[in-house]
Amino acid sequence: MDMYGEKEPELTNTQKAAVLFITLGPEYSAMLFKHMNDEEIEKLTLEIANQKQVSVEMKKAVVSEFYQMLMARNYLSTGGLEYAQNVLEKALGSEKASLIISRLTTSLQVKPFDFLHKTDPGQLLNFIQNEHPQTIALIMAYLDPDQAATILTSLPGDRQAEVAKRIAVMDRTSPEVLREVERVLERKLSALVTQDFTDAGGVKAIVEVLNRVDRTTEKGIVEALEVDDPELTEEIKKLMFVFEDIVMIDDRSLQLVLREVDTKDLSLALKATNQDVQAKVFKNMSKRAGDMLREEIEFMGPVKIRDVEEAQQRIVNVIRKLEDKGEIVISRGKGDEMIV
Repeated sequence: MDMYGEKEPELTNTQKAAVLFITLGPEYSAMLFKHMNDEEIEKLTLEIANQKQVSVEMKKAVVSEFYQMLMARNYLSTGGLEYAQNVLEKALGSEKASLIISRLTTSLQVKPFDFLHKTDPGQLLNFIQNEHPQTIALIMAYLDPDQAATILTSLPGDRQAEVAKRIAVMDRTSPEVLREVERVLERKLSALVTQDFTDAGGVKAIVEVLNRVDRTTEKGIVEALEVDDPELTEEIKKLMFVFEDIVMIDDRSLQLVLREVDTKDLSLALKATNQDVQAKVFKNMSKRAGDMLREEIEFMGPVKIRDVEEAQQRIVNVIRKLEDKGEIVISRGKGDEMIV
Protein backbone atom coordinates (compact mmCIF):
# COMPACT_ATOMS: atom_id res chain seq x y z
CA MET A 1 0.00 0.00 0.00
CA ASP A 2 1.59 3.28 -1.12
CA MET A 3 0.64 5.95 1.36
CA TYR A 4 2.24 8.64 -0.75
CA GLY A 5 0.20 8.07 -3.90
CA GLU A 6 1.46 7.40 -7.40
CA LYS A 7 3.28 10.72 -7.82
CA GLU A 8 5.11 10.69 -4.49
CA PRO A 9 8.23 8.51 -4.12
CA GLU A 10 8.72 6.28 -1.07
CA LEU A 11 10.89 8.08 1.48
CA THR A 12 13.58 6.75 3.77
CA ASN A 13 13.07 7.10 7.52
CA THR A 14 15.55 9.99 7.63
CA GLN A 15 13.73 11.76 4.80
CA LYS A 16 10.42 11.26 6.60
CA ALA A 17 11.95 12.77 9.76
CA ALA A 18 13.21 15.74 7.72
CA VAL A 19 9.75 16.32 6.24
CA LEU A 20 8.21 16.08 9.71
CA PHE A 21 10.64 18.66 11.12
CA ILE A 22 9.97 20.99 8.20
CA THR A 23 6.23 20.61 8.75
CA LEU A 24 6.48 21.23 12.50
CA GLY A 25 8.47 24.42 12.02
CA PRO A 26 11.60 25.74 13.76
CA GLU A 27 10.19 26.15 17.27
CA TYR A 28 8.98 22.58 17.73
CA SER A 29 11.87 21.14 15.72
CA ALA A 30 14.33 22.84 18.07
CA MET A 31 12.64 21.17 21.04
CA LEU A 32 13.02 17.76 19.39
CA PHE A 33 16.68 18.36 18.54
CA LYS A 34 17.39 18.67 22.27
CA HIS A 35 16.62 14.95 22.65
CA MET A 36 18.96 13.80 19.87
CA ASN A 37 22.69 13.10 19.83
CA ASP A 38 25.17 15.00 17.65
CA GLU A 39 25.34 12.31 14.97
CA GLU A 40 21.56 12.19 14.61
CA ILE A 41 21.33 15.99 14.49
CA GLU A 42 24.01 16.22 11.80
CA LYS A 43 22.41 13.49 9.68
CA LEU A 44 18.93 14.99 9.97
CA THR A 45 20.11 18.57 9.36
CA LEU A 46 21.80 17.47 6.15
CA GLU A 47 18.60 15.78 5.00
CA ILE A 48 16.52 18.87 5.84
CA ALA A 49 18.92 21.00 3.81
CA ASN A 50 18.55 18.62 0.84
CA GLN A 51 14.76 18.93 0.82
CA LYS A 52 14.18 21.52 -1.90
CA GLN A 53 10.40 21.30 -2.14
CA VAL A 54 7.97 19.38 0.01
CA SER A 55 4.47 18.98 -1.33
CA VAL A 56 1.39 19.35 0.82
CA GLU A 57 0.47 15.72 0.10
CA MET A 58 3.85 14.51 1.33
CA LYS A 59 3.57 16.57 4.51
CA LYS A 60 0.12 15.15 5.22
CA ALA A 61 1.29 11.59 4.59
CA VAL A 62 4.34 11.90 6.88
CA VAL A 63 2.39 13.58 9.68
CA SER A 64 -0.32 10.92 9.38
CA GLU A 65 2.23 8.12 9.63
CA PHE A 66 3.93 9.82 12.57
CA TYR A 67 0.62 10.13 14.40
CA GLN A 68 -0.23 6.48 13.75
CA MET A 69 3.18 5.32 14.97
CA LEU A 70 2.85 7.51 18.06
CA MET A 71 -0.54 6.06 18.91
CA ALA A 72 0.71 2.54 18.28
CA ARG A 73 3.60 3.11 20.64
CA ASN A 74 1.16 4.40 23.25
CA TYR A 75 -0.98 1.29 22.85
CA LEU A 76 2.13 -0.86 23.13
CA SER A 77 3.22 0.74 26.41
CA THR A 78 -0.33 0.54 27.77
CA GLY A 79 -1.12 -3.08 27.11
CA GLY A 80 1.64 -4.83 25.21
CA LEU A 81 2.09 -5.73 21.57
CA GLU A 82 -1.03 -7.88 21.31
CA TYR A 83 -3.23 -5.09 22.69
CA ALA A 84 -1.68 -2.57 20.30
CA GLN A 85 -2.28 -4.92 17.37
CA ASN A 86 -5.96 -5.42 18.29
CA VAL A 87 -6.65 -1.69 18.71
CA LEU A 88 -4.96 -0.79 15.43
CA GLU A 89 -6.77 -3.56 13.52
CA LYS A 90 -10.13 -2.22 14.69
CA ALA A 91 -9.16 1.34 13.82
CA LEU A 92 -7.24 0.87 10.57
CA GLY A 93 -7.74 -2.69 9.37
CA SER A 94 -5.44 -5.69 9.68
CA GLU A 95 -3.17 -4.82 6.74
CA LYS A 96 -2.40 -1.28 7.89
CA ALA A 97 -2.11 -2.39 11.51
CA SER A 98 0.45 -5.07 10.63
CA LEU A 99 2.47 -2.54 8.64
CA ILE A 100 2.57 -0.07 11.53
CA ILE A 101 3.39 -2.72 14.13
CA SER A 102 6.18 -4.05 11.92
CA ARG A 103 7.71 -0.58 11.56
CA LEU A 104 7.20 0.18 15.22
CA THR A 105 8.85 -2.97 16.58
CA THR A 106 11.77 -2.52 14.20
CA SER A 107 12.35 1.07 15.30
CA LEU A 108 11.83 0.33 18.99
CA GLN A 109 14.09 -2.73 18.97
CA VAL A 110 12.02 -4.33 21.72
CA LYS A 111 14.35 -6.46 23.83
CA PRO A 112 13.69 -9.62 25.81
CA PHE A 113 12.95 -8.99 29.50
CA ASP A 114 11.88 -5.44 28.65
CA PHE A 115 9.22 -5.74 31.36
CA LEU A 116 11.99 -6.04 33.99
CA HIS A 117 13.65 -2.68 33.21
CA LYS A 118 11.18 -0.77 35.39
CA THR A 119 11.37 -3.28 38.22
CA ASP A 120 13.11 -2.27 41.44
CA PRO A 121 16.47 -4.12 41.65
CA GLY A 122 15.71 -5.27 45.18
CA GLN A 123 12.43 -6.87 44.13
CA LEU A 124 14.09 -8.31 41.04
CA LEU A 125 16.81 -9.86 43.19
CA ASN A 126 14.21 -11.67 45.29
CA PHE A 127 12.61 -12.77 42.07
CA ILE A 128 15.68 -14.35 40.47
CA GLN A 129 18.23 -15.14 43.18
CA ASN A 130 17.13 -18.77 43.42
CA GLU A 131 17.29 -19.28 39.67
CA HIS A 132 20.12 -21.18 37.98
CA PRO A 133 23.29 -19.03 37.56
CA GLN A 134 22.95 -19.24 33.78
CA THR A 135 19.41 -17.89 34.00
CA ILE A 136 20.54 -15.04 36.27
CA ALA A 137 23.38 -14.24 33.86
CA LEU A 138 21.02 -14.22 30.89
CA ILE A 139 18.62 -11.82 32.61
CA MET A 140 21.42 -9.53 33.81
CA ALA A 141 22.88 -9.36 30.29
CA TYR A 142 19.66 -7.69 29.10
CA LEU A 143 19.30 -5.30 32.05
CA ASP A 144 20.70 -1.80 32.38
CA PRO A 145 24.26 -1.96 33.83
CA ASP A 146 23.17 -0.08 36.99
CA GLN A 147 20.41 -2.62 37.64
CA ALA A 148 22.74 -5.53 36.93
CA ALA A 149 25.44 -4.08 39.20
CA THR A 150 23.01 -3.82 42.13
CA ILE A 151 21.95 -7.42 41.65
CA LEU A 152 25.52 -8.70 41.27
CA THR A 153 26.59 -6.94 44.47
CA SER A 154 23.67 -8.46 46.38
CA LEU A 155 24.22 -12.04 45.24
CA PRO A 156 25.94 -14.45 47.65
CA GLY A 157 29.74 -14.29 47.33
CA ASP A 158 30.04 -17.82 46.01
CA ARG A 159 27.69 -17.00 43.11
CA GLN A 160 29.02 -13.58 42.10
CA ALA A 161 32.05 -14.81 40.16
CA GLU A 162 30.10 -17.68 38.63
CA VAL A 163 27.40 -15.35 37.29
CA ALA A 164 30.01 -12.79 36.17
CA LYS A 165 31.87 -15.44 34.18
CA ARG A 166 28.68 -16.68 32.54
CA ILE A 167 27.88 -13.12 31.39
CA ALA A 168 31.41 -12.64 30.05
CA VAL A 169 31.46 -15.84 27.99
CA MET A 170 27.87 -15.46 26.78
CA ASP A 171 27.56 -15.00 23.04
CA ARG A 172 24.17 -15.53 21.41
CA THR A 173 20.94 -16.92 22.77
CA SER A 174 18.22 -18.49 20.68
CA PRO A 175 14.71 -17.01 20.68
CA GLU A 176 13.35 -20.33 21.99
CA VAL A 177 15.46 -20.14 25.15
CA LEU A 178 14.56 -16.50 25.68
CA ARG A 179 10.86 -17.30 25.31
CA GLU A 180 11.08 -20.12 27.83
CA VAL A 181 12.88 -18.00 30.44
CA GLU A 182 10.41 -15.14 29.93
CA ARG A 183 7.50 -17.53 30.27
CA VAL A 184 8.81 -18.80 33.59
CA LEU A 185 9.56 -15.33 34.91
CA GLU A 186 6.46 -13.48 33.82
CA ARG A 187 3.96 -16.20 32.85
CA LYS A 188 3.27 -14.01 29.90
CA LEU A 189 5.42 -13.77 26.78
CA SER A 190 7.04 -10.47 25.90
CA ALA A 191 7.06 -10.12 22.12
CA LEU A 192 10.39 -10.63 20.38
CA VAL A 193 11.17 -8.18 17.61
CA THR A 194 12.59 -10.86 15.34
CA GLN A 195 13.36 -14.52 15.18
CA ASP A 196 17.04 -13.78 14.67
CA PHE A 197 19.53 -14.65 17.37
CA THR A 198 20.02 -11.72 19.71
CA ASP A 199 23.36 -10.50 21.02
CA ALA A 200 23.80 -10.07 24.77
CA GLY A 201 26.48 -10.49 27.36
CA GLY A 202 30.16 -10.62 26.49
CA VAL A 203 33.23 -9.17 28.16
CA LYS A 204 32.14 -5.55 27.65
CA ALA A 205 28.79 -6.30 29.31
CA ILE A 206 30.35 -7.66 32.50
CA VAL A 207 32.91 -4.81 32.53
CA GLU A 208 30.08 -2.25 32.50
CA VAL A 209 28.53 -4.04 35.46
CA LEU A 210 31.80 -4.39 37.40
CA ASN A 211 32.59 -0.71 36.86
CA ARG A 212 29.41 0.10 38.81
CA VAL A 213 29.82 -2.20 41.79
CA ASP A 214 31.88 -1.33 44.87
CA ARG A 215 35.60 -2.13 44.96
CA THR A 216 35.22 -5.02 47.43
CA THR A 217 32.69 -6.82 45.24
CA GLU A 218 34.74 -6.18 42.11
CA LYS A 219 37.98 -7.39 43.69
CA GLY A 220 36.36 -10.57 45.02
CA ILE A 221 34.90 -11.43 41.63
CA VAL A 222 38.10 -10.69 39.71
CA GLU A 223 40.24 -12.73 42.12
CA ALA A 224 37.88 -15.69 41.87
CA LEU A 225 37.79 -15.44 38.07
CA GLU A 226 41.59 -15.20 37.93
CA VAL A 227 41.87 -18.64 39.50
CA ASP A 228 39.18 -20.12 37.28
CA ASP A 229 40.03 -18.45 33.94
CA PRO A 230 43.19 -16.25 33.89
CA GLU A 231 42.90 -15.33 30.19
CA LEU A 232 39.31 -14.14 30.52
CA THR A 233 40.21 -12.22 33.67
CA GLU A 234 43.05 -10.41 31.92
CA GLU A 235 40.71 -9.43 29.09
CA ILE A 236 38.20 -8.08 31.60
CA LYS A 237 40.85 -6.15 33.57
CA LYS A 238 42.16 -4.45 30.43
CA LEU A 239 38.71 -2.99 29.73
CA MET A 240 37.79 -2.04 33.28
CA PHE A 241 39.85 1.14 33.30
CA VAL A 242 40.92 2.80 30.07
CA PHE A 243 43.50 5.58 29.74
CA GLU A 244 40.88 8.31 29.18
CA ASP A 245 39.43 7.49 32.61
CA ILE A 246 42.38 9.38 34.11
CA VAL A 247 40.07 12.40 34.23
CA MET A 248 38.12 10.61 37.00
CA ILE A 249 41.18 10.37 39.27
CA ASP A 250 41.62 13.08 41.88
CA ASP A 251 44.69 15.32 41.60
CA ARG A 252 46.63 13.86 44.53
CA SER A 253 46.17 10.31 43.26
CA LEU A 254 47.17 11.27 39.73
CA GLN A 255 50.35 12.89 41.05
CA LEU A 256 51.24 9.55 42.68
CA VAL A 257 50.58 7.80 39.38
CA LEU A 258 52.76 10.23 37.37
CA ARG A 259 55.71 9.54 39.67
CA GLU A 260 55.58 5.88 38.68
CA VAL A 261 55.05 6.39 34.95
CA ASP A 262 57.84 6.34 32.36
CA THR A 263 58.13 9.74 30.65
CA LYS A 264 58.37 8.19 27.19
CA ASP A 265 55.17 6.22 27.82
CA LEU A 266 53.44 9.38 29.00
CA SER A 267 54.45 11.38 25.91
CA LEU A 268 53.30 8.56 23.62
CA ALA A 269 50.04 8.16 25.53
CA LEU A 270 49.23 11.87 25.30
CA LYS A 271 50.14 12.08 21.62
CA ALA A 272 46.74 10.78 20.57
CA THR A 273 44.23 11.59 23.28
CA ASN A 274 41.65 14.27 23.95
CA GLN A 275 42.31 17.71 25.39
CA ASP A 276 40.56 16.95 28.69
CA VAL A 277 43.04 14.16 29.44
CA GLN A 278 46.02 16.31 28.46
CA ALA A 279 44.79 19.21 30.59
CA LYS A 280 44.32 16.86 33.57
CA VAL A 281 47.87 15.52 33.27
CA PHE A 282 49.57 18.89 32.73
CA LYS A 283 47.63 20.34 35.66
CA ASN A 284 49.30 17.83 37.96
CA MET A 285 52.87 18.42 36.77
CA SER A 286 55.29 21.21 37.57
CA LYS A 287 55.61 23.92 34.91
CA ARG A 288 59.12 22.78 34.02
CA ALA A 289 58.13 19.12 33.69
CA GLY A 290 55.05 20.09 31.70
CA ASP A 291 57.04 22.23 29.27
CA MET A 292 59.55 19.42 28.73
CA LEU A 293 56.72 16.95 28.10
CA ARG A 294 55.04 19.29 25.61
CA GLU A 295 58.32 19.66 23.70
CA GLU A 296 58.81 15.90 23.61
CA ILE A 297 55.30 15.38 22.23
CA GLU A 298 55.74 18.17 19.68
CA PHE A 299 59.06 16.86 18.30
CA MET A 300 58.02 13.21 18.42
CA GLY A 301 56.53 13.25 14.93
CA PRO A 302 54.06 10.65 13.60
CA VAL A 303 53.60 7.57 15.78
CA LYS A 304 51.87 4.23 15.32
CA ILE A 305 48.47 3.88 16.94
CA ARG A 306 49.56 0.51 18.29
CA ASP A 307 52.52 2.12 20.10
CA VAL A 308 50.20 4.73 21.61
CA GLU A 309 47.74 2.11 22.80
CA GLU A 310 50.51 -0.01 24.33
CA ALA A 311 51.90 3.02 26.19
CA GLN A 312 48.44 3.91 27.46
CA GLN A 313 47.93 0.33 28.65
CA ARG A 314 51.24 0.37 30.55
CA ILE A 315 50.08 3.52 32.35
CA VAL A 316 46.71 1.88 33.11
CA ASN A 317 48.63 -1.09 34.56
CA VAL A 318 50.49 1.30 36.89
CA ILE A 319 47.16 2.80 37.99
CA ARG A 320 45.65 -0.61 38.73
CA LYS A 321 48.81 -1.68 40.58
CA LEU A 322 48.63 1.37 42.84
CA GLU A 323 44.91 0.78 43.37
CA ASP A 324 45.50 -2.86 44.31
CA LYS A 325 48.08 -1.73 46.86
CA GLY A 326 45.55 0.68 48.33
CA GLU A 327 47.70 3.73 47.58
CA ILE A 328 44.99 5.30 45.45
CA VAL A 329 41.23 4.78 45.27
CA ILE A 330 39.24 5.20 42.07
CA SER A 331 35.57 6.08 42.41
CA ARG A 332 33.70 3.38 40.52
CA GLY A 333 30.27 2.84 42.04
CA LYS A 334 27.97 3.10 45.01
CA GLY A 335 29.85 2.90 48.27
CA ASP A 336 33.21 4.07 46.89
CA GLU A 337 34.67 7.50 47.44
CA MET A 338 37.69 9.26 46.02
CA ILE A 339 40.93 9.05 47.94
CA VAL A 340 41.23 11.58 50.78
